[in-house]
Amino acid sequence: DNPSPFLNPFQFELTFECIEELKEDLEWKMIYVGSAETEEHDQVLDTIYVGPIPEGRHMFVFQAPPPDVTRIPENDALGVTVVLLTCSYRGQEFVRVGYFINNEYSESEPELRENPPAKPQFDKVMRNILASEPRVTRFKINW
Repeated sequence: DNPSPFLNPFQFELTFECIEELKEDLEWKMIYVGSAETEEHDQVLDTIYVGPIPEGRHMFVFQAPPPDVTRIPENDALGVTVVLLTCSYRGQEFVRVGYFINNEYSESEPELRENPPAKPQFDKVMRNILASEPRVTRFKINW
């Protein structure tokens, strides 16, 4: 469901290839970046553990609640931000996928779009994830 209301849960369908069996769990995290200025406003929306992982191709749906709006600075509520999906093995992050998000008032709210209130009305904000352009960073780890 993209775009979707800001207060809806996030949902990503993840597919990955495992070239050999992993005996321990993979730790997946979904992180909402609340402000580009500081990590202080980042929110871990959910953490899940998947494993052990047999060799082969795997797919699952990672769903997480929306961010806590009280932890997002009001001046960072609208506009572009990022959601991160990270994966770690044995406590070592080996991949990070970032998706840009644009948060703006719904087109059905032209007055709010033209004159946004000082205090964001999150129930009227739409979230659009630029799902076709993920930023993928890989890290070398000890497997």
